[in-house]
Order: sequence, then C-alpha cells, then structure tokens
Amino acid sequence: MTETGNPPAAEDKASAPVIPFVSGARPAGEGGHFEEFCAHPAYFLMRAYRECGELAEFDMGGINTVLMVGPQAHEAVFRADDINVSAREAYQFMVPIFGKGIQYGAPIDIERQQLRMHSRGLASERMNHYAPVIAKETREWIANWGDSGEMDFYEGFADLTIKTSTHCLLGSEFRYSLTEEFASLYHTLGAAADAGGLQDPNAQKSAYHARDLARARLEELITERVTLRRAGGEVHPDLLQIYMDATYADGKHLSTSEIAGMIVWFMFAGHHTSANTAAWVLVELARNPELANEVVAEIDATMAASADGFDMKTLRRMALTEGFIRETLRVHPPLNTLTRRVVEDFHYKGHIIPRGKNVMLCPYVAHRLEEQFPHAEQFDPHRPNPDNPFALIPFGGGQRKCVGNAFAMLQVKVIFAILLSEYEFELAGPPGTYAEIMPSLILRPSDPCILRYRKRR
Repeated sequence: MTETGNPPAAEDKASAPVIPFVSGARPAGEGGHFEEFCAHPAYFLMRAYRECGELAEFDMGGINTVLMVGPQAHEAVFRADDINVSAREAYQFMVPIFGKGIQYGAPIDIERQQLRMHSRGLASERMNHYAPVIAKETREWIANWGDSGEMDFYEGFADLTIKTSTHCLLGSEFRYSLTEEFASLYHTLGAAADAGGLQDPNAQKSAYHARDLARARLEELITERVTLRRAGGEVHPDLLQIYMDATYADGKHLSTSEIAGMIVWFMFAGHHTSANTAAWVLVELARNPELANEVVAEIDATMAASADGFDMKTLRRMALTEGFIRETLRVHPPLNTLTRRVVEDFHYKGHIIPRGKNVMLCPYVAHRLEEQFPHAEQFDPHRPNPDNPFALIPFGGGQRKCVGNAFAMLQVKVIFAILLSEYEFELAGPPGTYAEIMPSLILRPSDPCILRYRKRR
C-alpha cells in the first residue's frame, strides 16, 4: 500500500519537490490548459504524462489539477479518505443530473446506504434474470436486419442498451410503453456531463437548462410508473422494485424523487460503458478477423453445450469473449477523468498537493504503461490481468468503483453472444477512420461508426 502519511509541517512543504507543470498553458485568467483539455481530455492527459511523468500539474481554467499516473498513484488516491480527497466536491456538476439527496448530493453515510441498495440488484440471482431479458432485446433488434447491410453501430448500440437497461431496471411494462422521448431525455442529461462542469458546476448555459428540464420530465415518467405499481399491488423482479421496497437505516423509504435519481445514477454507471464498449468491441472484431474467429468459435461451442440459455454459469464459460471485452476496455476506456478535490493537503512520495487543487487519474494513460502492459499498443484479448490490481482501472477502484460495471459486462457479453451467433461483421471504411473522439467526458468512436454485417451461412 502507498502511504500518504500525516499532514507535513510547514518546513516540509517548503522543501517538497515541485510537481512539473505542463507546457502550453494560456496566461492566468485566459483558461490555462482548459481549451486543449476540452478538445480531447485523453490525448491532453497523455501529452501531460509523456512530458512530465508520474505527476503532472495543469490549469483547468482556474483550478489547478495534478494528473497522477501508475498503480501506486492510483492506489494512493483510491485508498484516501473520501472526506479528505473528495469525489463529491469534484463532481458537484452531477448533482442536478442525479438529483439532490443522491450520491454526490447526499451525505456520505446516505450514499453508502444507496450503494448497498444498488448491490442488491446485482446479486447473482438478479443477474440471471437480466441475462435473458438482454438476449430477448438483442434478438428483437436484429429480427429485421435481413441477410446483409450497413449500420451506424454507435447509434445502434446506444438505442439497444437504453432498451435493455430500461427493461431490466424498470420492467417490461415500462419498456414497452417506452417512446423516443425517454431516450432523448437521457441523451440530454448525458450531454450536460461535460468538462465544463469540472471547472464551474454552476455555470449558466443552454445545455444545463435543457438538463434540468429533462431531469424533471424523467422524474414525471418514473413517478407515473411507481404510482401505477403501488396502485395495482404489483411486484416485479427488477431494480425499480428494489428501490421501491428499500429503506434507509432509520426505516424511511426512498421518495419518488430519490427513486428517479437512483435509476438515473445506475443508468449513467452502466449505459455509457455498455454502449461505447459494445461499439468498440465490434470495431476491434472487424479490425482483427482472426481473433474474431476465435471468439465466434468459443460462443458457438458454449451455446451448443448449454441447455440453460443465458444464465451466469454459461456466460462464465465464455472466457475469451470476456477477455476480448476487457481488452477493449483497456484500449478504449469510456471514462478517462477520475477526479477528486483535495480538501486536506494530500502528499505522495514526498510531493505535497495542497487543498483546493484537484487530483485526476486517467485510465487511457494508465492502460498504455509498458511496464504494466507489455506491447501496450497491441490488441491482445489473451493478455493476462496485471499483477497489480490498481493498474487496470476502466471502472475506477476503491469504494467508488463504478457500481454498474458488472451489469455493463453482462450486457456486452450477452449482446455479442447473440450477434456473433447470427452475423459476421467488417469495417465499411479504412481501419484508421474509426477514431477516438471525446465530445464529452466519454471516449467513443468517431461519428458515424458504420460497419457492414452479413448473415452467417
């Protein structure tokens, strides 16, 4: 474990080594590195690491931030007391999205109780229920594809994973009354989770106004469903039911506003990972046809030997398929700015990061360290996990590891078990045209992400 120790004395602060500052900043008051960061956060952070090394300081438009790279640095941040190195303070721009009283908008003890509510919906028996639901949605998605065609698969997977998440979270009755409005509202919320929120969570801009309207409308839709269930005395095996039945330690039930916030929180945790990762998995399958053949062979053999359909036992036997997904998450991690606000001076290896600054971890940079991932630029689904558990961090780590990671992996695995059983895929353009872009804080394939599909013979 990396020790962070006690707060240093004043004379220790004066003698602490200076953290290197990234070049290219605009003058104070003109944004520092903010414009370059916003253009592509992952690429900027890679430049910062290559220039400065393990620790690199930069100016996020008035909030100085220290990028920390490597398993020891990751562990130091993930193991730090959340009160002293605070995700809540850094992510206040998420409070209007999730709602007051939910995660970053709740006291830590309440947030931890809410996390336990989420975890009840991710127990193995629940996941066994979700797997066939995802399979059903995927079969319905491909039912009218025909023998061959082309599609923007980023948009396609975004639509599919909204449906699968909604079906699993809110039940079939909500899913099949789903309109385009629901997906559009969720997209509006996602668009408001931008880099500007790290700089100024209280900014007045059109995206944030649209966010507030969308959040209010989502709460209306979810409240309608809760009211109907309660009126009819219905009980369903989904997350909505868990939230409706759950109580805090004092015996108080969640309000309908809190239920809506819990749903938005969970969908944020799983949906972006599922949709983006599914799109990248398909691109990498098409880029690497020999590896794709291995994955297809494993899926064919596993499904032929299974009499139980899509249960967790069957899915666990798809080791190479899971390895392909994990390698995709290594190379193309969706979330690349894991940020904390330093509330009390934080020190690491003799360096002192004073209160008021941010610290940031970047999976995109971390997953390209040759000492942890030999031949890091090579896509290798057979790659073993690194020895240090803090080297591979697509879902973060510590007590704030992404709550939706198991559900996201389940979605992608089931989706590809269906797709690759029925179709084969190839790129519609040169491999290099499928670029990594970050129009928000999420890494995604370039728009559009067109691939060809053809029915297997």
